[in-house]
Amino acid sequence: MDVYTEAVARFQDLYAQACKLDIPEPSAMSLATVGTDGRASVRTVLLKAFDERGFVFYTNKTSRKGRQLAANPNAALSFHWQALMQQVLVEGRAEDVSGAEADAYWASRARISQIGGWASLQSEVMTEPGLLQKRFAEYEQKFSGLPVPRPPHWSGFRLVPDMIEFWSSRPGRLHERERYVRDSGIWTHSWLFP
Repeated sequence: MDVYTEAVARFQDLYAQACKLDIPEPSAMSLATVGTDGRASVRTVLLKAFDERGFVFYTNKTSRKGRQLAANPNAALSFHWQALMQQVLVEGRAEDVSGAEADAYWASRARISQIGGWASLQSEVMTEPGLLQKRFAEYEQKFSGLPVPRPPHWSGFRLVPDMIEFWSSRPGRLHERERYVRDSGIWTHSWLFP
């Protein structure tokens, strides 16, 4: 097993463990991006898929994070599963998922979430209270009795990692940190002081 395959397998094992626990949202991850002004921002998004190609999440691409990733695709993810006393950090570049992938995931969403994807002007200022509910009702009527198509502004990103770090809590702050890094196309593994 090569070094990168080992890192992906480790993540898969930890994620499976987290999913078996009574954790409200084991797929929750913090996503950090950087705006054109150089300011960092972070928010929680949900992991929807992962494999050797990377970590996938979906969003309105005109949202703040969508605009930031379009301008600067470098991003970072952080998973923290307190019940496992484990954390995983991922850094890399965000790439668009294929249209077919976005369509397939869109089709799996609940209808209310699909209509919400049309109704929300994500990250924009609401000019009046209740505007989201008003827009939702309009789109609900527009698509009444019809399948809800995927909006052109809604898709997914795949964070293609060039660094994955595993952090394991240990007594006395003698935590274990292992880092997998890709440099010039080659993955290496190292241990770090906590």
